[in-house]
Amino acid sequence: MSDTHTRDTTPATRRHADPRVPPREACVVRYLIERWAAERGEQVYAVFDAGREWTYAELRRRVVALAAGLQRAGVRQGDHVLAWQPNTPEMLVTFYAINWLGAVYVPINTAYRGSVLDHVIENSDARLAVVHADLLPRLKTAKLARLETVVVVGAGPWEGPALTLQSFAELAASEGEPEPPARPIEPWDTQSIIYTSGTTGPSKGVLSSYLHMYTNPGPEAWHFVTGEDRFLVNMPMFHIGGMGLSFAMLVRGGSVVMPERFSTDRFWPLVRETGSTAVFLLGVMATFLLKAPPSDDDRRHAVKKCFIVPLAEGAEEFHRRFGVDVYTIFNMTEISSPIVSEPNPRVRGTCGKVRAGVEVRLVDENDCEVPVGAVGEMIIRTDRPWAMNSGYYKAPEATARAWRNGWFHTGDAFRRDAEGNYFFVDRIKDAIRRRGENISSFEVEAEIVAHPKVREAAAVAVPSPYGEDEVLAVVAPAPGCTIDPAELIEFLRDRLAYFMIPRYVRVLPELPKTPSSKVMKVELRREGVTADTWDREQAGIVIRRDRIGA
Repeated sequence: MSDTHTRDTTPATRRHADPRVPPREACVVRYLIERWAAERGEQVYAVFDAGREWTYAELRRRVVALAAGLQRAGVRQGDHVLAWQPNTPEMLVTFYAINWLGAVYVPINTAYRGSVLDHVIENSDARLAVVHADLLPRLKTAKLARLETVVVVGAGPWEGPALTLQSFAELAASEGEPEPPARPIEPWDTQSIIYTSGTTGPSKGVLSSYLHMYTNPGPEAWHFVTGEDRFLVNMPMFHIGGMGLSFAMLVRGGSVVMPERFSTDRFWPLVRETGSTAVFLLGVMATFLLKAPPSDDDRRHAVKKCFIVPLAEGAEEFHRRFGVDVYTIFNMTEISSPIVSEPNPRVRGTCGKVRAGVEVRLVDENDCEVPVGAVGEMIIRTDRPWAMNSGYYKAPEATARAWRNGWFHTGDAFRRDAEGNYFFVDRIKDAIRRRGENISSFEVEAEIVAHPKVREAAAVAVPSPYGEDEVLAVVAPAPGCTIDPAELIEFLRDRLAYFMIPRYVRVLPELPKTPSSKVMKVELRREGVTADTWDREQAGIVIRRDRIGA
């Protein structure tokens, strides 16, 4: 079949009447790849482990080949396709090949198994999945719902339910181009369904359009990231952090570095080897790097900007020690970076200020705005249509609750100061109530991690014999250190209000985490006060309220 019959010849540059909506070639994966392959074909887009690189021309070739293979396997425009793989070149090309066809990318957390995995497979309505061979054993006992075909990345035996198994390598070697989509892929079409952590119930599938993904880390929100940057992606591709950063640099015609996983020891050597200029770090990752021994090489790198989320007390030290500009944001899968900081924010604990194009309110349980300085739930809306989530897939009640009164409700408690700085207080469901006071676990954790011997910490509520909650701090030591709970409590006396100081301290080598490096507080709460937990009341340490209530 001739090239003119297989390419989508619909002009990608058609502008819509609304100037807030960019043309397809600026925000839709298929047209972006075509654009940069034509304009910057020899420029590197992706760098992987062992120095392997893809130019934009190579990216297009690989995406088109796999898209052709997936199409022959039955994938059509609008289909939902599961992708269950670690951060590898195969995962990146899977993401873009699915979107090339106008199908919907549905990544699965690589830690999922059992009923959580069953739920995602069933809820997604996917008939085809692209799965790493190492994950195949978990499918043997899974409820496969509508799943019919599994494309296997690598080699692995299959002894499970009847499925059609196909080789990723064979599909990725397909020749020729796939048939074009039945209609042009539009900015408001669904690009992905990303499943949230499900902390308040079964995981919800967040419907995201191309415009949502474009706006999230796009040029208006992250104006300081450019096409000259090379962004180190150390978040998983099933997470908004991983896929969002990859897409952000595709939008700009820049490049990404994609190691399979984050490593404290390998971080700076990798940055130097790859010429990375921008990095994204969870707060705990930044803490790991700060608590490593200082080195003469600390500033021998090309990094100019670093996102640290959330912004920890050590941000200023990170800026001074490593010589990079530090930024922070507030974001979640459903929204589009509504709060962004200036470089090296001086206001401790801030998430930044409201960016242009977004309205933010802090409200009480009745959606009435709270005064400056008071704590309220953050609700959001945007000027651009389709710039946030399109709801939760097959969850109309959850969608209605989240989008009530025309605003998206984040479920996060914030406060705002008179200068317009926003401060994250807690997930509303994670707040701790003790002695009639509401306690932010985030604020308790920030002070605990300020201790030089603490590498990471989580504060959770455990039942109190007197009603309400007690505070349990679960901590992990910095390399080569030993944590004395009594000494830690003394450290916190002058840093926290009396009612915020933990009663219980549990020391673990490392806190339990999801593959996206978020602490599994649900697990810590479930385990509660264990046999190895230290109790300051049993140790005879009394924390009293002084005369002015501090």
